[in-house]
Amino acid sequence: MPPRTSPTLRQLRLGTELRRMREQSGLAINDAATALGVSRTHITNVELARFGVSEQRVRALASIYDTPDQAYVDALVGMTQDRKPGWWEEYRGFIGAGAVDLAELEFHATGLHVFAAMHVPGLLQTEEYARAVLAERVPVWPGPELRRRLSHRMKRRDILDRETPVSCTFVVHEAALRLCFGGPDVMRAQLKELVESSRRRNVTVRVIPFSSGGFPVPGLTVSYTSGPVPQLDTVQLDTSIATEFLDAPTQLSNYRVLMERITKAALPKKESREFIHSLVQSA
Repeated sequence: MPPRTSPTLRQLRLGTELRRMREQSGLAINDAATALGVSRTHITNVELARFGVSEQRVRALASIYDTPDQAYVDALVGMTQDRKPGWWEEYRGFIGAGAVDLAELEFHATGLHVFAAMHVPGLLQTEEYARAVLAERVPVWPGPELRRRLSHRMKRRDILDRETPVSCTFVVHEAALRLCFGGPDVMRAQLKELVESSRRRNVTVRVIPFSSGGFPVPGLTVSYTSGPVPQLDTVQLDTSIATEFLDAPTQLSNYRVLMERITKAALPKKESREFIHSLVQSA
């Protein structure tokens, strides 16, 4: 089988975790290769996600590395079983890789904790509001790409409607609720959609009002995505320039604390819904 030329974010993460597991064991690449009966290059290619890896090989490596956390090993094994391309792969090569990888990350998440400072989180956007947000991009996307981006963003929302939907907490600053993307009618419809979304059993929407004062502001949008075990959590940062994914243990620890502090600054769920409803009434 030829090596991969463009591994996905999930494939890269599996390789990264196998490298971390080896490094924590204290084994060099040569030692791991000898123990597994493969070449040094093979271990390198697996860790760089150039080659796929089977369930049996992951378990063999975990045994060689004397990894004690069985839940962690089982979670890595689960990552080897994604044989069928997800819907997002239809967009790869047509929109930015970061957007495609984000859809894959959300699809496999066990939980999502999102903070948005300047616009409504993508998973809760109406189509007209999303079109208005995407149209503000610099440089401006041509019509065909804008339509693909919009289609991709709307498709991402499907994770909220699955039979076993992912549990999501969205913390939105008041500024995002008052910036009028698309005009008053579009904004009013978006605020109504937020109120309705907050009634879903798997969705919590909380608002940080201006009156809350200061709080940690990590960027325009932050998504803390929970994996099957804490070691496989991921942070996604969305800026006006690019999408960035973080997964180093120290980064994850820092962002857990950060998201907790941000959420503490927000109104409770019921008060947040009433706050958004009041904005609908005044819009």
